[in-house]
Amino acid sequence: MAKIKQIISREILNSKGMPTVETTVILNDGKAGTASTPTGTSIGSYEASELRDRDDNHFQGNGVLKPISNIENIIAPAILGMDATKQHEIDKKMIELDGTQNKGRLGSNAMLSVSMAIAKAAAKSALMPTFLYLREFVNKEKTTIKIPTPAFNILNGGKHAGDNTNFQEYMVIPASSKTYSESLDMAIVLYSSLRKILEQNNFTTLVGDEGGFAPKLQTNKDGLDFLKQAIEATSFRYGFDVFLGLDVAATSFFQDGKYHIKDKTMPLSSDALIEYYEELNKEFHLLYLEDPLAQDDWNGWTKICSSVSQQTLIVGDDLTATNPYRLQMALDKKTITGIIIKPNQIGTVIEAMAVVEIARQAGLKIIVSHRSGETNDDFIADFAVAVSADYVKFGAPIRGERVAKYNRLLEIEKEIKLL
Repeated sequence: MAKIKQIISREILNSKGMPTVETTVILNDGKAGTASTPTGTSIGSYEASELRDRDDNHFQGNGVLKPISNIENIIAPAILGMDATKQHEIDKKMIELDGTQNKGRLGSNAMLSVSMAIAKAAAKSALMPTFLYLREFVNKEKTTIKIPTPAFNILNGGKHAGDNTNFQEYMVIPASSKTYSESLDMAIVLYSSLRKILEQNNFTTLVGDEGGFAPKLQTNKDGLDFLKQAIEATSFRYGFDVFLGLDVAATSFFQDGKYHIKDKTMPLSSDALIEYYEELNKEFHLLYLEDPLAQDDWNGWTKICSSVSQQTLIVGDDLTATNPYRLQMALDKKTITGIIIKPNQIGTVIEAMAVVEIARQAGLKIIVSHRSGETNDDFIADFAVAVSADYVKFGAPIRGERVAKYNRLLEIEKEIKLL
């Protein structure tokens, strides 16, 4: 039995220069796991609470010494000596110690860093790759081991790119028939093609938070036009080899009951925005549409799901926030056909897996996602394979914190062949 012997936490920086929590868990057999938590930019109201110090003299108030203190003084004393393979019991113990609905006492950043580090350490102790170890906590009858299809965000907008567009992510999605290695190769070709198209049109090729280009466009539709041109300039067939997807993040441009987008001179009602999506869909045949409406616009969500979900995946992120209660509401109201899973939205590994299980039972597509403020931690890649996600979102195929995850999937692809 590998027992938890020591827990060490520290403050590190994420890809946006923001402090975050990194935790190392050491077991009594000498094995150790280190994990760090990401931070979102577009944060839904229903996410678990990330704790920050609010001390202006330390990282402008964004320090994480409080959650680190919570790990050292509250979490560690309670779980030291526990069997590291009892992930359910350990995560449950932390949830009880926190005692709030939203992880507001200990902080999701404290709890998740410990939860992930324990899973990594236990996997090493069991001499298993992390994805294989995590599958012990999954209903294996309903799943197969596979590499999820990556959705590459190669044009960044919204809060990820200084509000150059209203829509937040413009994605190219290889056909699911492609191997992962082929998909990654495609992404690099398409990224290079998009760079050339933007340069030819005198747009900047500086990048946003997730590594995608961030040109200041006249309309949101222009982003889709450029992606389509980038695909057509290669040997890949649009709508056959590769498809387009959008993460709209509509809550970010919803004010006073209306949607404000640069494509239209007047603010739009929910119905008018849905009509606009239907127009886009006729032209671009979107495979994927995430957060098309604000997180509490339930009627709009039900309408758009009814209207376009036959041909397009309607995905909840801010709407569902990896939260079982929000997911159940979404299912009851028939609002989504896919769900984003971000472990830091809920706060522990086991809770994130439980939400995946509920979603899968309901027939939803599972999309495991990073955050805009990432670290080089590649746990999320193993997690995505473990839960047999349909898609992963790790950003553009550049920047170290994104590439760490894509490279880990390359490694897992080879490991799977050896099983």
